[in-house]
Parts: sequence; structure tokens; C-alpha cells
Amino acid sequence: MLEKFFKLKENGTTVRTELLAGLTTFLTMAYIIFVNPSILGDAGMPKDAVFVATCLAAAIGTLIMGVYANYPMALAPGMGLNAYFAYAVVKGMGIPWEAALGAVFISGCLFIMVSVFKLREIIVNGIPQSIRTAITVGIGLFLGLISLKSAGIVVANPVTMVSLGDLHQPPAVLATIGFFLIVTLDRLKIKGAILIGILAVTVLSFYFGGNTFHGIVSMPPSLAPTLFKLDIMGALSVGILNVVLVFFLVELFDATGTLMGVANRAGLLVNGRMERLNKALLADSTAIVAGAILGTSSTTAYIESAAGVQAGGRTGLTAVAVGALFLACLFIAPLAGVVPGYATAPALFYVSCLMLRELAEIDWSDTTESVPAAITAIFMPFTYSIAQGIAFGFISYAALKLFTGRAREVKLIVWAIAAVFLFKFIYLGAG
Repeated sequence: MLEKFFKLKENGTTVRTELLAGLTTFLTMAYIIFVNPSILGDAGMPKDAVFVATCLAAAIGTLIMGVYANYPMALAPGMGLNAYFAYAVVKGMGIPWEAALGAVFISGCLFIMVSVFKLREIIVNGIPQSIRTAITVGIGLFLGLISLKSAGIVVANPVTMVSLGDLHQPPAVLATIGFFLIVTLDRLKIKGAILIGILAVTVLSFYFGGNTFHGIVSMPPSLAPTLFKLDIMGALSVGILNVVLVFFLVELFDATGTLMGVANRAGLLVNGRMERLNKALLADSTAIVAGAILGTSSTTAYIESAAGVQAGGRTGLTAVAVGALFLACLFIAPLAGVVPGYATAPALFYVSCLMLRELAEIDWSDTTESVPAAITAIFMPFTYSIAQGIAFGFISYAALKLFTGRAREVKLIVWAIAAVFLFKFIYLGAG
């Protein structure tokens, strides 16, 4: 049944490989069920209810992606999007979190509309090959920064912005051991190399990292404090229309950029395109709406899905496994939290290293192609935003083609996207 539904043989995979990949992806992104409630809690939202909403939104979105689109992509409330929700919209603008949820809901509804009419597919398929390749590279760099930060190897510095952390601390030491273990095992073609590395570091963390169990099973908290609490009328007020636009733009390019990057890494692109892109886009659009109703910020595709892809995941069965594990987290939340961030960091860093090989696909002899590609890739980690990297990439691509007399090479959709981003930066700021 699984073979027929997910077309496992056609994609060169097995049930065991898919389930192992699902577990790998889950372990690399399980941190969201603890981080998201903490961030949204700063916006005044009840943390226990947000915890449940996070698990349910991730499960619903990921299961739709797996069953409907048959892609090994996992979804969950997005990092960066939750920070914008909490710190920029709620705390910065003074907008109630209920109205902010309404804005997320509206942006999700807009997504569903443009996905049904295949406008998002037109947008994504109109991305130039150089920018498409740069998206993969940029996501790799972004993933590398996240992993090094999680391991404590890269830390904030008020003078230089970032600097080397204390390499004598257990997280940095254990993450380094885990990284070399993963690379070695993968080079020796040992199945589940990434998962073995994560589990090995987790075991070592009990002896050298001060890690402890906090129980195994618990009943899920009540969802009532956030369920259906979104304020759509408040979101439709004149003062919050800009917020809806920003959510829409950031969600659009975070999701599509991640989907294309991970699909490229999995070898699921045919002539540079995703065959079932519209289904994938409908899956994340629906997940945004469901998450807003449940009580969490925008749900989107996760770049951590690349870890599962590297472990062999090629079909929606990987996503189904991830979705099932998120549902299980409702009851075994204390156990799910036993994997420290520095245990998944080496896996993410290894995947980021592999994604950088896409640089070879860029035509470096044509600066109107290579420079926008470089800008796209560099801006993602340096602005800590996939969306900002894509924005500056589009603007620079259109501008350089125009200035060099090659404007006819630029598709209409590229001009439109570049104009929208330029308008946003000029009139709405870079938030």
C-alpha cells in the first residue's frame, strides 16, 4: 500500500529509509516546540496553549505536504516569522496578538487563492536559474549560521557582530565530535549516519553536558486560550494592512525558497522545476490558515527538511513520519526535549556544507547573473532572513540587466517582484 501510494521504488527509496529520514528531520526541528512558545509568550500569548498549537500546526501542515503533495518536506511555525510576529508587530507596533493572528490568517487565505489560480507557481517558475541556484546556496549558508550558533561556536559580539565562541564549553566540543562522526560515517556509506551522530551526541550530553530527563509522558495542556482567538476585523483595520502585506511577502519567499532549495538537494527538480509545486504551495498555504486558527504564527516549510533528504528521504512518507512524531509530542513533550540543540547542530552544518556545491552551477563569467546570485546567497545569513536575500537578489538582477541593456532577458514576473520589493523597502521599510 505504501509503495503504491508514495511510489517508493520509482523514487529509489524504501519504507525503512523514509521512516529513518523522517525521524532525522524531526530531531533537527523538534526545538521549535519549545522555542516557539517562548517567543510568542513574550508577546503575551499563553505558552502552554501555544505549545499545543505548535505541535498541531506542524503535524497538520506536514501531513498535508506528505499525503497530498508527496514531498519529504516538513512544516512548522517559522523561525523569523514568529520573531517578527512577537517583537515587531505585537511589541513594536502595539497590536494585540489576537489581531496579529488575524493578519496571519488573512495572509494564509491570500496564499490559498493565489495557489489555486497557480499564480504562486508562475512566480516561482519565473525565477532565473542563477537566482534559483543561489537560493539553494543561501539556504545552505543560513543553515550553517544557525547550526554554529546552536553549538555555541559562533556567538554575538557588540564590536564585530559575531565572533568565535568558547570552544572549551561542552556544547561546542560535543557538536564538533558529532560533526566529524557524521561526515566519517556518511563517507563510509553507513545508513543513518546523520541520525547516529545526533543520538551519539545526545548520549554524551548526559555525561558531559549536564543534560537530564524531565519525565517521559504528560497530558497535553489546554488549547482553549488560543483556539479561534484570532481577530480578523482588527487585522482588516487600516493600520494593520501593512502587516498583512509583510506577512504575505515574507511567507511567500521563505516558503518557496525553502521548497525549491530542499527539492533541489533531493534531486526532485525536473528541468529546474518542481512537478507538484502547486500542491506543495497549497499545503503550506493551508498550514498557515490552520496555524492561525489554532493560535500560532505563520507555519512554513523548514530548511531542516534537508537533513532528512540527506538521510535518504525522497517521498511524502518522510513527511508523514514527521507529522506523526509531532502529534506524539503532545503526550511525550518532556522526552522530546531531551535532544539538545547542539546535538542537531552538526547534522545541520554538514547539510549546509553539501548545499554549497551548487555554487558550481552559477555562470561566473556573466556578472549580470553571478552578482545577483552572490547577493542572494550572502544576504540570507547576514540578514538572518531567506526572504530578504531573495528580495535583494531580484532587485539587483533586474537593475543590472536594465543598466547593461539586456532588459529583454528579464521576464515580466521578475520585474513585478522586484518592483514590489522595491516599493516595500522604500515605503514600508525593511521589516
